[in-house]
Amino acid sequence: MNTAVINIKINPQVKKDAQKVAGKLGLSLSSLINGYLRQLIKTKTVTFSLREEPSEYMIQALKESRKDIKAGRVISFKKPNDALDYLDKIIADEKKSKQN
Repeated sequence: MNTAVINIKINPQVKKDAQKVAGKLGLSLSSLINGYLRQLIKTKTVTFSLREEPSEYMIQALKESRKDIKAGRVISFKKPNDALDYLDKIIADEKKSKQN
C-alpha cells in the first residue's frame, strides 16, 4: 500500500490526548485520521461531536431551571422582539428605582 505524508500543525497536548483516546479504542492516530478523511470524501460533510460530561455547576443549573419551569417562574416569548422589549422594560424599571 502506498502512503502519503501530511504535515499539520497541532497543539501538542491535543495530539497527546488524541493519541491516548485512539489507543484506548485500539487504533492509531493515523488510522483515525485516514478514516475521518475517507468519511469526508464519502459524505462531503464535516461532523464534530462533543461528548463532554456536564460540569457539576451545569447539572445544578439544569436542576434549578427544571424547578423554575415547574413552579411557573419562566417567561416565554413568541417573537424575539417581545423578549427584547421585556428586557428593555426591566432595565428602565431598574433605572427608575435607582433614581428614587
